[in-house]
Amino acid sequence: MSRTVLIGGIFHETHSFVDDTTPLDDFQIRLGDEMLACAGDASPLGGVLEYAAARDWQLHPTLDIRATPSGTVEDDVLEFWWNEFKSRWNPDCDAIYLVLHGAMVCRSTPDIEGELLTRIHSLPGASGKPIFGVYDLHANFSPAMAQHADCLIGYRENPHTDARESAVRAAQLLDHHWQTSQLPSIKHRSLPIIWPPTGTGTADDPMRTLEARARDMETDPANWALNITAGFAYADTPHTGVSLQAITTGDATTALNELEQLALERKAEGEVIDAPIEAVMPAIRDRVPGLTVLVEPSDNIGGGAPGDCTGCLRALVDHRIEDAAVCLNDPEAVTALSDCRTGQKRTLPLGGKGSRLDHGPLTLEVEFVSRRDGRFELENKQSHLASMVGDYCDMGP
Repeated sequence: MSRTVLIGGIFHETHSFVDDTTPLDDFQIRLGDEMLACAGDASPLGGVLEYAAARDWQLHPTLDIRATPSGTVEDDVLEFWWNEFKSRWNPDCDAIYLVLHGAMVCRSTPDIEGELLTRIHSLPGASGKPIFGVYDLHANFSPAMAQHADCLIGYRENPHTDARESAVRAAQLLDHHWQTSQLPSIKHRSLPIIWPPTGTGTADDPMRTLEARARDMETDPANWALNITAGFAYADTPHTGVSLQAITTGDATTALNELEQLALERKAEGEVIDAPIEAVMPAIRDRVPGLTVLVEPSDNIGGGAPGDCTGCLRALVDHRIEDAAVCLNDPEAVTALSDCRTGQKRTLPLGGKGSRLDHGPLTLEVEFVSRRDGRFELENKQSHLASMVGDYCDMGP
């Protein structure tokens, strides 16, 4: 029997502590059938589209919008998505499938995913429609998300090597619903824990142990899935933090109690504090074979930070570390060098423009080497970036 599935996506990891906001112009927007061009690519949407084709589902695409992690989203983005989705609503669909992030914040709405799921339930003919979907491990999962969806599957890996796989897993569970006529519900548990992103790697504890125990519990046929949701600490919302979700047709209280106790026992393992830059520099002053990588995790573009802070650059200059490279997200500097020829020298302020917490720009004499248009195909199709953009990326000049 052919099934009609209405599909949509809204994806943004919101860093609500940075000054800049995120307007609609920053989002990549696909409307209606434009979404189908993603079929088979490395994104979660690409995975579910490919699975749907194999199962001969009749897809009713609405819209998909995505933006690189950044500051608080402008309110008109929420209303744009809702108006477009509502205009494409099909009350005759058999199910709704959503590709979400789970940590999106607008100026007036701290829980975008919960708000949209609540609104979808109010549409004519929506009552009783199964709502399935996928979301990022770093979601700040809210009670509204649990109340107004039937099965939302979180990524299990950080770094996010399984984003596409998780979307397919959610689609398979939708198929399982139709095959068994069983419809699960989401049992949600918020924990009194906030871990920084650096404390949520799934190759290390506490996440490694929590994920392993959750997989053991899924051997119970009533537990369709158990999500260990690490939360996104760079979002200042009522639901920021670690949470658990059981997708179940039974009573998952015992499982959630055990996972909560395990998380509380290992809470300190996720509270990572990085060494100060000045404590690190003596260790990298002497030359060693190979490459040394210096990482400032709080200025992570993948988490919505500006990516132009000057702490590492200043340290490399002050300690006279030669043969070093620094990556800065500085569009003003790119513009200032737009007329340079290879080998020309300029003096200009670099970085330090995106955060009040930084020391500010560092003025240096620089030699211009080369420029690129910033478009490329991802070599790693199982990366965090792939979960956002699919196979190709355009970073700008």
